[in-house]
Amino acid sequence: MLSKGDEYPLHQTPEPMAVSGGNRNFYDRYFFNGYSADGSIFFAAALGVYPQLDIMDAAFCVSIGGKQHNLRASKRMGSERLDLNIGPITIEIVEPLQVIRLIINDEVKGTASEPSCPITADISFTARHVPIEEPRFIRRDGPRLVMDYTRLTQNGGWSGNIEVEGQAITLSPETHRGTRDRSWGIRPVGAPESQPPPAGALPQFWWLWTPLNFDHHACFFHSNDDGKGIAWNRRGVVDAISGNRQEFDPAAIDLSYHAGTRRIKQLDLQTGDGTLSVTPRTGDATRTFYMSGLGYMHPVWGHGIDHGPLETGYDVIDLDNVPDNDMLYIHIQALGDAVLTSGKERHEGIGVVEQLFVGPHKTSGLTDLLHPHE
Repeated sequence: MLSKGDEYPLHQTPEPMAVSGGNRNFYDRYFFNGYSADGSIFFAAALGVYPQLDIMDAAFCVSIGGKQHNLRASKRMGSERLDLNIGPITIEIVEPLQVIRLIINDEVKGTASEPSCPITADISFTARHVPIEEPRFIRRDGPRLVMDYTRLTQNGGWSGNIEVEGQAITLSPETHRGTRDRSWGIRPVGAPESQPPPAGALPQFWWLWTPLNFDHHACFFHSNDDGKGIAWNRRGVVDAISGNRQEFDPAAIDLSYHAGTRRIKQLDLQTGDGTLSVTPRTGDATRTFYMSGLGYMHPVWGHGIDHGPLETGYDVIDLDNVPDNDMLYIHIQALGDAVLTSGKERHEGIGVVEQLFVGPHKTSGLTDLLHPHE
């Protein structure tokens, strides 16, 4: 089962590159986001490779003018993992770990039941610093391995052009920044398990991820907590663009929620030699990006679902009419303002607060499956 990937000296097992071990949930994924400081545009993209399922899928979403436009595509990849083109969406690796290009063409034409996609783009992400390797994520449900993956995260600036419904937006690294990540390993993908773990336990997943851009720093903090509020994977990094890096692992997070929601209102924590404070703009619907646009928790366009040889889809979310406590919209990235202090220095920046809070989280007062904070 040879493929183009076998030409590169990247093998880590005796198998051809197409195989990637024996776990059907193995995946290899790209993620990107970008935004203007005023939040007038927020865009995100993702591309996933599922070697054991022989499927590749991708999405490109733009939030602008009170709408979130979602373009999605899926194909059977014929074991060619390096062919990063899926219909209208293409990723090009210009310089590994430094420059990545995204191309969105207009080949998705409408039908009687589905409108044409009004998005085109040719944009490039250029890194601002060396990528950060997050701690390896390993999680089991009883004896069953549910997650085992690694992720690198990197902040950068965007250049190029996006057009949405005839409106042209020119991006520049000084005014449009964002984050990209690469993750690979094992987590649930494709069709549901035919024999899930024994019933009785309430689903629980508390995930917080905050990549932030400052003029002279990149800052990250993430936490995966269990139902008691105890972190099972947590790390923070303050990365000076000049090259000095400081890692931190706070014992506690001071956070508050908007009443009647599972949306964070304020987040404060200690860094290695200072503090980090983030205020998500979740009070403004147009500053909230819904990750279902990229396939997360989507009932039809979930990651690794087989749609045949090639399939595309396009829809729009009306940002003024979203039921936030609905499972489809519970996973978000909220644009936010950040303040980083270090010694006597104070830095103001902007970034996202990714939030996926399902089930209980005792230390912050969340109970039941989706019960909102009081």
